[in-house]
Amino acid sequence: MKTTYRSAVHDAMRDALRDDPRVVLMGEDVGCYGGTYAASKGLLEEFGPERVRDTPLSELGFVGVGIGAALGGLRPIVEIMTVNFSLLALDQIVNTAATLRHMSGGQFSVPLVVRMATGAGRQLAAQHSHSLECWYAHIPGIKVVAPATVADAYGMLSAALHDPDPVMVFEHVQLYNTSSDVELPVLSDISRAAVRRPGSDVTVVTYGGSLPKTLDAADRLALTGIDCEVIDLRVLRPLDTGTILESVRKTHRAVVVDEGWRTGSLAAEVVAQITEGTFFDLDAPPARVCSAEVPMPYAKHLEQAALPQPEGIIAAVKSLFGDRL
Repeated sequence: MKTTYRSAVHDAMRDALRDDPRVVLMGEDVGCYGGTYAASKGLLEEFGPERVRDTPLSELGFVGVGIGAALGGLRPIVEIMTVNFSLLALDQIVNTAATLRHMSGGQFSVPLVVRMATGAGRQLAAQHSHSLECWYAHIPGIKVVAPATVADAYGMLSAALHDPDPVMVFEHVQLYNTSSDVELPVLSDISRAAVRRPGSDVTVVTYGGSLPKTLDAADRLALTGIDCEVIDLRVLRPLDTGTILESVRKTHRAVVVDEGWRTGSLAAEVVAQITEGTFFDLDAPPARVCSAEVPMPYAKHLEQAALPQPEGIIAAVKSLFGDRL
């Protein structure tokens, strides 16, 4: 059955609310408005205001309420409108949710799921369009996932709700309208990367909204005789380095595509892991394709120019082959 990424997120939340009375949803406009990206449309009418709650415009406040609810035995889903606004809740996420299991000697867990839209491509300008997943992937005590497919949009959110510790779910804004055929929705493995396209010549590592662009570039490169293996990280913390290194040992080349800024990026960490783990297997230095180091522009042509695009990915891959091409 063909379904959209948005519908998969909606269905995961609906099924969770139906199957587990501990699950509650809260956030800005999740109730009456149906969510900023319409992912919670109809849930207020079906489950009522006790379980689907609109909150004031205070990320610090309602994420804190979610943490308290999780400590009290509920399974909260907290929606933050966009990743940029999540910075207002950093204290609650980093200093409280991520640390309580450790600081209590394992006596307390925080089974909290925080969902948020991330990324650019919809002309929402510099306060709504950045990819800050790497900041959260730096923090011990939380899991960070970035579903890039319709199946994972359902399966990773559902799996996150079964996790005893905080899980941050980053949903790229450019993916909500994408669709694919999904048969029976199942839980995804939120500890492993996924090989989306097997190949033999070069490993291209990416995640989230960059996956469709990377697969497009791989298809175009195949016409020139370069066979790309595309890895979808899916889980940014803990990083599945085993899958990455196994692939690079086979292909001997690597490119990392990351919508974050190049400096201090997740791409930098992946390249470091590749260099440390497969240095003597490499036939060329690993390459990175990242966003331009500027606040995200509003103008459409500038926004597109700032983001990783298939043409840039193709150029980065070709640069690893030197005189072979």
